[in-house]
Amino acid sequence: MDTVQAIKQRFEIIGNDPKLNRAIEKAIQVAPTDISVLVVGESGVGKESIPKIIHSLSHRKHGKYIAVNCGAIPEGTIDSELFGHEKGAFTGATSTREGYFEVADGGTIFLDEVGELPLTTQVRLLRVLENGEFIKVGSSQVQKTDVRIVAATNVNLFDAIEKGKFREDLYYRLSTVDILLPPLRDRKDDIHLLFRKFAADFAHKYKMPPLKLDENAVQVLQKFRWSGNIRQLRNVAEQISVLETNRDISAQTLLSYLPSEGSNLPSVIKDKKAESDFSTERDILYKVLFDMKSDLHDLKKLTLELMKSGASKAQDINPSLIQKIYGSKENDSEIDFEEEPRTALISTPNKEERYEENDENYLFAETIEEEEVLRLEQKEIEMIKKSLEKNKGKRKAAADELGISERTLYRKIKQFDL
Repeated sequence: MDTVQAIKQRFEIIGNDPKLNRAIEKAIQVAPTDISVLVVGESGVGKESIPKIIHSLSHRKHGKYIAVNCGAIPEGTIDSELFGHEKGAFTGATSTREGYFEVADGGTIFLDEVGELPLTTQVRLLRVLENGEFIKVGSSQVQKTDVRIVAATNVNLFDAIEKGKFREDLYYRLSTVDILLPPLRDRKDDIHLLFRKFAADFAHKYKMPPLKLDENAVQVLQKFRWSGNIRQLRNVAEQISVLETNRDISAQTLLSYLPSEGSNLPSVIKDKKAESDFSTERDILYKVLFDMKSDLHDLKKLTLELMKSGASKAQDINPSLIQKIYGSKENDSEIDFEEEPRTALISTPNKEERYEENDENYLFAETIEEEEVLRLEQKEIEMIKKSLEKNKGKRKAAADELGISERTLYRKIKQFDL
C-alpha cells in the first residue's frame, strides 16, 4: 500500500502538517472503494489533488478521469455538458452529443464547486448517484453509467441547504466520506517550504537564480493570512521572481508585494443577520414614510381649517390636531402661532363659501393651501433649529422641550436636512 510520503512525492504535495497528512491518508483508504467523496476546503488549498489521488489508486485508474468546474459552466448548458443532448434538443444542437457521464463510463468524474450546480441539475445528479441512470437533454431514453463521483466545494453546504440552494439528500449522497483540507494559514510550518518550492520552479522557468528570504521575511511570510491560500502564495513568489533583481529578499521587500489585509478583504457577515438587518431597516423606512404622509395630511387639514375660519390661533380651531402634529405637551402654549399669523397673508373665504372644481377661486384656494403648508414647515424648521441651538445640539433635551419623541425629532431633522 502506498504511504503518505510516497503519495506526496508522486503528486508533488509539499508540507508535513498533520491535517494535510490526515486528508491524504483518508484519500488512500477510500480509493479502492466506489463510495462518493466530498472534498471540503477554501479556494486555493489544492482540493484538485485529492480526486487525482483517489482515481490513481482505485481499480478505475485505467478509465477516464474528467474534472468539471461546475461554477464555470453556464446554467443553461450544464445539463448538456454533464448528460449530453440529442440533435435538435435546443437551438444550436445540430448533432447528438455525449455528456461527461457517458464519456467517463468506468472512470471518475471530479465535480469541482459542486455547490454552484442549479437545483434542476442536482436532481439529475442525485439519480446518477442512486442508481447510475441519466437521460440526455431532449431524449426519453434512460441510459446507464458506471462512474465514481468525487465532489469538492469551498462553500458551507449546510447554509446552502437552509437557503434552499442545495438539496439535502444530494449532500448526504455526496458526502459518504468527507475530506477536509486545511487553509494555508493553519499550516504555518509549511508556508516557507511551499515558497521555496515555487521560487525554485520559477528560477528554473525564467533561467535566473532562486530567491532567498531573510529571517524577518520568513516571519512575515508565516504571519500573513493568505486568504487566497496556496494559489496566492504561488502568485506572490512568481511576481518577486520576475520583478526583483536582488535575489536576497528582505521583509520590507516582501511586504511591498503583499496586499493590506485590512483594506482589500471582504468582511464576513452572517447571511441571516444581514437579512434580518435589512428587514428591520426596511420596516423602519416604511414606518417613517407613513408617518410623513400622515403629518402632511394633518398639516393640510389644519391649514384648510385656518382658511375657512379666519382664526388667529390654530389652538382655537383644533387643539387635538396641533397636539398630534407636534407631540404631546404639558403646556400647549409653547407652540405660538401668533408670531406671524397665518391668516394675515391671505384673505380667507367665509365658512359659507363653497368652490366648484372649475372655479378660479377653487384653484386659488388650492394654491393657498400649498403655500400654507410651506409656511407651516418653515415655522416647524425654525422651532426645531432654535430648540437644538438652545440645547447645544442635544436631541433628547430638544425633543423634550418640543414635546415630541426623540425618534420623531430625528425623523424631522432628516426630513428637513437640518
